[in-house]
Amino acid sequence: MSGSEKESALFMGLVMMFHTAAMQHMGKIKNPLTDKIERNLEQAQFAIDILDVLATRTKGNLSDEENRLLTNIIKELKLNYVDELSNKPEPSAPGRTPTGKTEDKKEQP
Repeated sequence: MSGSEKESALFMGLVMMFHTAAMQHMGKIKNPLTDKIERNLEQAQFAIDILDVLATRTKGNLSDEENRLLTNIIKELKLNYVDELSNKPEPSAPGRTPTGKTEDKKEQP
């Protein structure tokens, strides 16, 4: 693998890492550490913002494939984020606050 191919693979891996983090924070996929669906829209927005900055700062320096991946990932995440904003959790949903953040359950004596 040449240096350019390695850099491209690392860049795409970085983009996918933030994609996965945003999807986890939107409650679209399980957190592999807790094996639970968790929702924190502030953290999802942070991951999306990082990808937006990455797109801005790398404009003109990406291959067509890298640019296409980054653009499509950002679009997908923004559409899912808007969808999640309209899906307010039910007040009785266990482990979720009205803001949509996951709360730690503490055992009552």
